This record gives sequence, C-alpha cells and structure tokens, in this order.
Amino acid sequence: MRMIMFFLVGLLVHVIFFISIFDIYFTSPLVHGMAPQVSPLPPPASRLLLVVADGLRADSLYKPDANGSTRAPYLRSVMEETGSWGVSHTRVPTESRPGHVALIAGFYEDVSAVAKGWKENPVEFDSVFNESRHTWCWGSPDILPMFAKGASGDHVYTYTYPAEREDFASTDASRLDTWVFDEVKSFLQSARENSSLMSSLQKDQNVFFLHLLGIDTNGHAHRPMSQEYLENIRLVDSGVKELVSMVEDIFDNDGRTAYVFTSDHGMTNWGSHGAGHPSETLTPLLVWGAGVHTAQRVTEPQKYSDGYLQEWQLEGLRRVDVNQADIAPLMSSLIGVPIPLNSVGVLPLQYLNNSDQFKAESMYSNAIQILEQFKVKMAQKKETTLSFLFTPYQLLTESRQAEFINKARVLIQLEEYEDAISLCRSLMDHALEGLSYYHTYDRFFLGCSVVLGFTGWTSYVVLVILKTHASLRRPPTPTDQVSGKTLWWIGVGATLLIGMFLIIQRSPVTYYIYCLLPVPVWYSVLKEFGTLTDLVRSYSLLPLGKCFGYFALVTFGIELLVVSFFHRAMLTVGLAVLSLWPLLSGLYSKAKFRSVSWVLCCLFLATFPMMPVVGREPNIHMVTCAGVLSLLISTFYLWSARKRTTLHLTDRYLLIFQMLHVAVCAYVPTSTHSSLQLKQGLPLLNQIISWTTLGSSLFVPLLSSTRLFHRLLSIFLSLTATYLLLSTGSEALFPPVLSWLMFVWINIEQEAMLSQGISGRQELSTFDFSENIDITKIRQLKLDDIRRSYFFVFFIITAFFGTGNIASINSFDPASVYCFLTVFNPFIMGGLMMWKVIIPFIIVMCTFETIQVSTQLSSRSLWEAVEMSPYSPTHYFYHYLVLLSFSLYPSFLHFLQHFFFLVQDYGSWLDIGTSISHYVIVMSMTIFLMLLSLMTHILTSRRVSLWRTRKMHFP
Repeated sequence: MRMIMFFLVGLLVHVIFFISIFDIYFTSPLVHGMAPQVSPLPPPASRLLLVVADGLRADSLYKPDANGSTRAPYLRSVMEETGSWGVSHTRVPTESRPGHVALIAGFYEDVSAVAKGWKENPVEFDSVFNESRHTWCWGSPDILPMFAKGASGDHVYTYTYPAEREDFASTDASRLDTWVFDEVKSFLQSARENSSLMSSLQKDQNVFFLHLLGIDTNGHAHRPMSQEYLENIRLVDSGVKELVSMVEDIFDNDGRTAYVFTSDHGMTNWGSHGAGHPSETLTPLLVWGAGVHTAQRVTEPQKYSDGYLQEWQLEGLRRVDVNQADIAPLMSSLIGVPIPLNSVGVLPLQYLNNSDQFKAESMYSNAIQILEQFKVKMAQKKETTLSFLFTPYQLLTESRQAEFINKARVLIQLEEYEDAISLCRSLMDHALEGLSYYHTYDRFFLGCSVVLGFTGWTSYVVLVILKTHASLRRPPTPTDQVSGKTLWWIGVGATLLIGMFLIIQRSPVTYYIYCLLPVPVWYSVLKEFGTLTDLVRSYSLLPLGKCFGYFALVTFGIELLVVSFFHRAMLTVGLAVLSLWPLLSGLYSKAKFRSVSWVLCCLFLATFPMMPVVGREPNIHMVTCAGVLSLLISTFYLWSARKRTTLHLTDRYLLIFQMLHVAVCAYVPTSTHSSLQLKQGLPLLNQIISWTTLGSSLFVPLLSSTRLFHRLLSIFLSLTATYLLLSTGSEALFPPVLSWLMFVWINIEQEAMLSQGISGRQELSTFDFSENIDITKIRQLKLDDIRRSYFFVFFIITAFFGTGNIASINSFDPASVYCFLTVFNPFIMGGLMMWKVIIPFIIVMCTFETIQVSTQLSSRSLWEAVEMSPYSPTHYFYHYLVLLSFSLYPSFLHFLQHFFFLVQDYGSWLDIGTSISHYVIVMSMTIFLMLLSLMTHILTSRRVSLWRTRKMHFP
C-alpha cells in the first residue's frame, strides 16, 4: 500500500511539473481592450483582393525556366510594369495556420494554438477581415473557418469545398484551385443579377480572399520540382489574370481596387514544411493596384546580398522585402480599416504610392496601435504585482510614452514627415520589446519554484530508495520528535506566507500549486535528516579509488546521454563504446559467437543516428529489403530452434502466417507508391490491409505461445509489419537491426550470469513468460544490475532518437502514411507517426522484461521481495547504491538545467517540439516506462485462446 501511495504521489508531482511548462512558456501573448487605430486621411482603395497560394516558394515563382521563360507570365508582367514586389519572410513554424494568422491578423501565433486544434481559435483575435465592412472568402475548410469564427458580427462569408477533396493521391490537386476560381467567377457574375449583392460590393472597405491549396498539395504529393507543382503555378497565374480582368470590369475600371498576391509558407525540396530552411521561409509578395507604387527600375546594386536577384533575373527591378506580419497593416492602410488590434507588423511604406502626410499618419496609427498593446500588458502586470516589487520596462515608462506621442504629433503638424516616421519606428521597436518583457515577467520566478520543488522531490526519492534498501531505518529519538514539530510549524508558516503573498498579487490558481508544492516536499526531505547523517558517515567505509572510478564511469555515461539529446551522433559514439563490452568484460573468450554478434549489431545500429531526421528521399526498395531482412531473421531463428523447443502445430502455423503477413506488408508500400505515381489513387485492398495490420498489431502476439523466444518473435513480426507500412526509406531497417541486437543482448546476459557463477541458471529456450515467479529464487541485487539498467536507458533513448523523434512529426513526409490514407487529416496522420515512434520503444521494453525474467530479477518479484525483507540487500551493495544515487543527483540537475530552462516557445515546430520532447522525456521517463512496462508485461505473458489446444508437457 505504501508503494502504491508513493507511486501515485510521484505521478501527481511529475504531472504538475510537466504541465508547468505550458503555464510558463506557452501562454498566449494576446491582450484585449485596446482602442482601434486608423489613419484620419482617406484611403487610396475601396476594396482589396488577397490571393494566398499555399505552399508557393519564392524561387518557384520568380526564377525563370531552364529555357529562360517565366512560369507565371501575368504576375511577371505585374512585377515589371504595374506593381511592386519583394520577398515575404515568414517566421517558423512555417505552417498554414500560423502563416495565415500572420498575414491577416498581423501577429505570430504562439505555440498554445497547437493543443487547441487545427481549425479552432485558442483565443479570439482581431484580423483585417474582422475590421472590414464585408469579407468574402473561398478556399480550404482548414483555414477559412478560423477567421469567420473570430469575426464580430456577420460580415465574413466563407465558401469551402469538402475536406475529402484534399487528397494527396488525387490525379490533379490543381482542381482545388480551379474550384476556387470558378466559384469566384460565378459569385461575381451572380452579382450582376442581384442588386442587393451588388450594392454590398460597391461599398468601401471590402475584402475578397482566395485561398489556393493546390500548389501545397501537389508539393507534398509530388515535390516542388515536379511537373505537377510547376503546372499548378501556371494555372494560378492564368486564373489570377482572368479574375483581375473580371473584377476591373464589374467595378467599371474605377481604379479603386488593390491586389495582394503572396504565400503562407514555402516548401523543402522533399515536400515538407515547418522548419526554417530558406525554401520554407521565403515566399513571394506582389502588390499592385490602387495606392501601390508601380514597378521602379534601378541601376545601382540593391542592398540584398543573397544572390537571388541575379538568379531570378530581377536585379533591374526594385525589391522590397517585408516580414510576413507587415502585410496586415499594409492591407489595412490600403482600404482604410483599423490595423488588427493584436498586430505586431510594421507598415512597409515602400509599397505605398501616396503623400508623405498619408505615410506619416499611417505610421503614427501603426505605432499607437502597438503601444496600446504594450500599455494593456503593462497595466495587467502592474495590477497583479506588489508596487515595491514591480519593475517597469525602463525604455518605455509612462513619461517616455507621453514624450514619444507628443513629439510625433508635433513633427506631423510641422510637416516634418521623415522625422515623424523615424520616431514612430523607434516607438514601435521599444513597444515590441516591452511586450516580450512583460509577457515573460514571471518566467524566472515560476522557473525557480519548479526547480526548487523538483530538486526537493528528487532528493526525497533518493532518500526513500536508500532508506528502503540500505538498512538505514532506526527508531525515532526524542530529539527527532522535537525537530519534527519545529519543522512542521516552519512548514505551516511558510505555506501561510506564500499563500498570502499570492493572494495579494491575485495570482492564478496554478501559481499556488507551483509555489506551495516545494513546502511539503522539502519538509519530507528535512524530516530524514538522520538518514542524511548516516549516509555521510558511511562514506568512510568505501575504498576511495574504486569509488572515484565508478563515479567517473557513471558520470560519463549520464553525460553522454545528455549530449545525445542535442547531438544524435553521440549515440553512435555510445554504441561504438558499448560494442567493446564483451572484450572489456572478458565475455569474448567464453562466448565468441555471441560477442561477435553483439559487436556487429552495435556497429550496424550505430549508423542510424548518423542519418538525417527529415529530408530523406523516399526509397521504397529499402522498405522491401527491410521486409526481406525480417523474414531472414525469423527463418534463421525457427530453423536454429527447431530441435531445442517443441512448438504446437497451431503456434507454428501462426508464426508462418505472420511471416507471410510481413511479406505482404513489405510489398504494399511498393504497390501503393506505384499506384500513386500512376495517379490511380490509393488501392482499396492496400488500405484495408494497412488498417487491419495496425488494428491487430497488439492482439495477434497474444495468440502465440508464451515460450520466451516464440512470443518475442511473434511481437517482432507483428510490430515490424506495421512499421513497414509507415516507412518510406532506410528507417524501415531500424526495427530489424534493433531487434537483432536485443536478441543478442538477451543471450549474452545469460553468458554474463554464467561467468559470475550464479546458480540455478535456466536455459532460455525453456523459459515461459506465463509461469509464476518463485520469490524464493529471487537473487540479491548486484553491480551488474546497474549496468543492465544503464543499457536499458541507453537503448530506450536510442529507440527514440535512432531515426528521429516526436519532434520531427511536424516535418514528416506525408508519404509515410499513404498506405493508410491520402486525404489530409493532421490528427490521424500525427497519430500514425506517433505509433511509428513508439514501436521501437516496445521492442526494447519487451527485451528488458525478458532479461528481468531470465536473470531472476523480475520487477514484480523485486517489489514483493522488498516488501517481505527490506533489509535483504547486502552491505556491500548498499555503498554502491549510495554512490549511484549521488552520481545521478547532479546529473539530474544537469538534465533539468538544460531541458527546463531551454524549453523554446519560438522557432520551428522542429525546434519547439525538440525542446518540449527533451523536457517530457526527463520529466516522465519513470512514469512512461512503468506504463510501457505494464503494457509489455501483458504483451509477453498473457495469452488469448481462440481455439482449444491439447496440453503439452515440455521437458
């Protein structure tokens, strides 16, 4: 019962501190209550047409073909004659939702949006559409609904096609864009016959938004260099040309329409996006029409040194680059609507063809709009902080705010517009820095509370382990009772003081949890002061040289794991070192074949961390090779074990069926890839096989024999079949090679036990997972068990980072899930990739479960043995356990220092996901492994009988 309570408390502590990163790092930066800001001067345009070509790279549009001709002749003519152009620099993560939020709302969406759904708004935000009189939108159901939902009133109208049309296996994804153009044409034609609609169209401050998804879909399915992708650009170009002609015609060429053509993000050469490669962050921007500068010729070299002007043959045309969020205030200024309240964009004046006064007034409105956010944020933080503790942002105090505003107004009145514009830019820079300052105001305080609490919890866990296993329990003395009462009153006083402090500051409920939790934790630690005293005294009994050597080895091993989180190649170094274990331990002379197998397996597995996580070109032939390798491994085992173990006929048939199933699954990706290449879609039979394989992957092994290697082989075949269906290249070889190494590890551990002279060693072929463990045979802990535990942790991390990890899901190749579905669905696709990541974990966990059973140190029996005899471990082992605990303690703090304080709330999904996954691994390693252990225990020891079998008696 005490152990269950200890586990539940530990689970609660881990969950609390895990959730803490979302309160500390991933809260929304948006504030509300600002007054709208708009220029008092009349705008140059009455309406705006925004066209977003999803997934269009800048170079794909601007760069001429090999023969020197352009892919988009109409848009090229706009750049050369009637409009201004440049590159819109997107921020990572380069995904559709954040890109559109930056374009239309003017701010860079924080990561908290991820947990709230792809289409749902995690927080309400203002946008150009919301500020407009009317907005009509056509395009994808993944993008349009979030702007309609966030709009106040009923003036944003959306027209979307069914989600099923977003099919990566479509014969021609450009039909998505054709649908949009046809719908807009039909809408404009119907306006000629609908006087009410025409009346609405004739009003000012209207926006027309076209979201074109075809280019992005073709890029994912066929790559950006494919003919499909490039032809889609030509289709968009001709569609925009025809649409502009219709718009000008319906409004009688009044010259009051402004046009913006851009993209939300780019795409890598291998068809993914999400990270910060220039092919993902550089998108085209073309602006023309009312209030926009026409093309401006230049003769002198421009300020850009990236070499793109020469590559695109545009060095003679003025290029104006912007940040993606700057497009929102540009659109607002063109049609005279307030800049979105949460916008952080800076108006790019080089695009405007208007008076200096208009530019100065527009910049002033932009500066006040950003300053309003700063003032609200500052007021919120000031209200919830004691006056003597509040530290204002020094570069923009209230007096300096007034000074900036008054001076800018005076400069505009004196018609010193250039100076006014420069001052407004400076004000915006300070306000943006101040917003970040107040958004992260409590981050250090909360971070220290979390570190203090978790350091206390770690200390308590170490003390509990040592007290339980090292005979440190002693009867309490009167001094201990007095000290306990004093500690109790100190804890109560600290709780009251912290609680009153948080109440006065009106802190959120979660702040109480993070700040108060360290009090009972450290109270529990200090109660064990006697245990700490005994630990210090015990060090005099340890040999100094051996202690130092063991401490150095443990520290080196832990540090190697820490570095591997940041540099996967360190796993290669670690595997190379592990390959020497049989040579260094003397096992090579006693088991040469197994030792050589261990060395080869480690070296083969060491090649995988050297491969890139993302960006690999599909190589379906490697998937087929992985299937063949899996079959060879299975066949070799069955042939070698045919005389050692007797296998029931039904169990033999089941394994043969699983091997045939693996062969089929090795062929399905090839068949699917070929069908998609021929644009024949995903074959229904392949889809049925894939989903059936996935659904049965954890059930089929339960039908097999519970004899040790038979059950492990069944698990391997079942999981490998699913992994093959989710693979597109060399990563398919990872499970077979890992499983081969795990098989050798199981066997070589038996040799290690034999070399130590452990009696009662049983042949591996006779082990049965379903047999009850005899507690009387449970041996005492030895130093080798620490080595096995380290191997286990190392292989778990290798399984996680061997071919990638959860953080790379953002940039995964959609081709990985084409055997299951081709219609875009981020949740199902993400779930499938998660399962792909977990499969190697299960293989390692099943191996460790096997080693616990085969070495007579089952985790189940270990806990029972501890309950029966808490003083059973030897005094010799106690000292090493002490040393191990204090070796892990600073290493854990090293983990915490890196992974807690380096959690990122900015950057690409890959960077953010990597930092989160590092912290999650450290925080939840114990819990996750215990849950996985429970699952693998069921997977290895339970059997489901669908038919009656006669009893068999094994020798």
